Amino acid sequence: MITIYGVPISVHARKPIVAAILKSIEHKVEPVLPFNPPPNWTSLSPTGLIPAMTDGDYALSESSAICLYLERKQAAPSILPAGDKEYGRAMFLDDYAGWLFRSLVRELFFQKVVTPVVLKGTTDQSVIDNLLTQVQPKIFAYLESEIDGKFLVGSALSLADIAIVSNLINYQYLGFAIEAAKYPKLKKYADSIIDLDPFRKALAAEAPVAEQLGLDRKFLN
Repeated sequence: MITIYGVPISVHARKPIVAAILKSIEHKVEPVLPFNPPPNWTSLSPTGLIPAMTDGDYALSESSAICLYLERKQAAPSILPAGDKEYGRAMFLDDYAGWLFRSLVRELFFQKVVTPVVLKGTTDQSVIDNLLTQVQPKIFAYLESEIDGKFLVGSALSLADIAIVSNLINYQYLGFAIEAAKYPKLKKYADSIIDLDPFRKALAAEAPVAEQLGLDRKFLN
């Protein structure tokens, strides 16, 4: 059985979890807190970041690498488009999702959850305001312009959708909405992807952690 190590609500841990569910790959999730990792963590994740994975005596870290490993392990249903251009676009959007996380979601999550809940510090509202007024509009406007159908690439759920929507879930967990008036396609797209069975199952499994941290789950209703 595959073991995925990480916090289930993590944008990056959720990616291989959703991929494993989609592919019906038997797996379990072993919680790992970045602030208090297990003794053998550096052997599983040389960077110290989550997620990591073991498959028997084989260990691998980094969310995209794990997803690609799962793709090779169980080809169908595929999370990578067959066409050259579509494949390239899916890989780009997976990388763009990493930039979205670093530029927006990680900083918001740190200010709204990590600082007050974990570190018992004070949220800097000016940082949040700057992210919402200067960073978010550019990212959301770009994503709005890239949506042309139910999926970002092709006619099925792909790594691009898994990576982008994982970020949009955590954005909404913090109580921020994807405004339908400003970003109608992005709002409809995110809602439809979240409503797919692999995401529903992953979100149901991570609900206890989300509730423990006081995250806002109303957007899932």
